[in-house]
Amino acid sequence: MIARAQDGLLLTSRLLLAAALLPTGIARALNVSGFALTLAGTGLPSPNVLATAAVIVQVFGPLAIILGVLPRLTGLALAGFVATMAFLLHPFWHFVGAPSVAERTLFLADLGLAGGFLIYALMGPGAWSWQGWRIGRASAKPAKNAPKAAARTPARPKRASAARAAA
Repeated sequence: MIARAQDGLLLTSRLLLAAALLPTGIARALNVSGFALTLAGTGLPSPNVLATAAVIVQVFGPLAIILGVLPRLTGLALAGFVATMAFLLHPFWHFVGAPSVAERTLFLADLGLAGGFLIYALMGPGAWSWQGWRIGRASAKPAKNAPKAAARTPARPKRASAARAAA
């Protein structure tokens, strides 16, 4: 029961993490040139290339999280991406007053999201994912070199050897 609850919470967490990036990624995919102009305003070189790369990360990264594909790589990559974008797009230290507070709030929210991606990279996606399905399927198959009779019969506990070891 506890394992099922944990897998359900991991699935819910994956969906919430993906929901934080996927809508923005889709919106930016529909207007890559506008996002490139935003990046150009920060003084970054090659804003069109960076905007295209960011859109790819923001669309395919959350999809990989939803499915539970390559959790360590996906979690680390998205954590790095979100932290970098926080520094580039929300430099609250350049502002004064209310804009500074708003930018700092967005900056800290992005860093919190990066922390969530790091936890995902550490914990993994759980059993209700592509990786969980593959692991479960691989463990259900008998080993190639194992004899067929041994694969069908359950293992018996060794009671006699425990008695001999105690003697």
